[in-house]
Amino acid sequence: MTRAVAVRLGAFAGALALAFAAAFALGSAVDPVAAADPAPAADSHDGGMAEMPDAGHGDADAQPPGLAVSQSGYTLVPQSTFFQPGKAQTLAFTIQGPDGKPVTQYTQTHEKDLHLIVVRRDLSGFHHVHPTRSADGVWSIPFTFTAGGQWRIFTDFEPAALGEKLTLGADVNVSGPYVPVPMNKPASVYSVDGYDITMTGTPVAGEESTVTFSVSKGGKPVSDLQPYLGAFGHLVSLRGGDLAYLHTHPSTTESGPEIGFGTTFPTAGTYSLFLDFQHAGKVRTAEFTVEVPR
Repeated sequence: MTRAVAVRLGAFAGALALAFAAAFALGSAVDPVAAADPAPAADSHDGGMAEMPDAGHGDADAQPPGLAVSQSGYTLVPQSTFFQPGKAQTLAFTIQGPDGKPVTQYTQTHEKDLHLIVVRRDLSGFHHVHPTRSADGVWSIPFTFTAGGQWRIFTDFEPAALGEKLTLGADVNVSGPYVPVPMNKPASVYSVDGYDITMTGTPVAGEESTVTFSVSKGGKPVSDLQPYLGAFGHLVSLRGGDLAYLHTHPSTTESGPEIGFGTTFPTAGTYSLFLDFQHAGKVRTAEFTVEVPR
């Protein structure tokens, strides 16, 4: 091969390399996935989703509340994640802010700075309680875990500096044998302490559904329900499997016998519904299992 031919071949190879480089740079700059138009945002409704901080606000695929221990710079930090069953102990935790320090300033929601939900992973042993906060931001409450196994704690609150509600969740472990409790079978009536609560409504996944509970005692409608935390009822719904969390307040303002809720179940699946209501000075909880179809 002559020197002239070698030079021409080298020049051709160099030009080819430059062409490939230019094509690669153009392809990197135009990412077909990133450049695609985003999916249309889902409509939001304030009725049932008002207590779901990140779901239903323009993104149908948004993660439901309660699945994460940290969000928007705020983190749930339990002081202990190991407990014994059947023994009164202190359940304590902090909410750390974006600066890494415990949050001490909250905006009240339904008369409390923070709502604490405690439930075992098999959805038994539900408790809706309200711990107290010390000046340095430590929340605590005496609590007795009733059985061994893994439990989930949910903190439902609004940091004053954030201006929106958050629900953070974390698992804690309770020693002892784990004997799973099957979920209630779907039924329209639940009885507790002499009260019969009847549920009506047809939940649908991904859109607001009206669920109504009617309270009676001794066959007579209860029309003098008492306000509890600023409402005549509180409904917590937990999705079976991962315990995605919905906390809904009534869409009706009457004192009974009916308590209506506008609730959006994010997906199809099995949900446990826990209704808190107050009558004769005592709060009671009715538990329902609902199958939400696609």
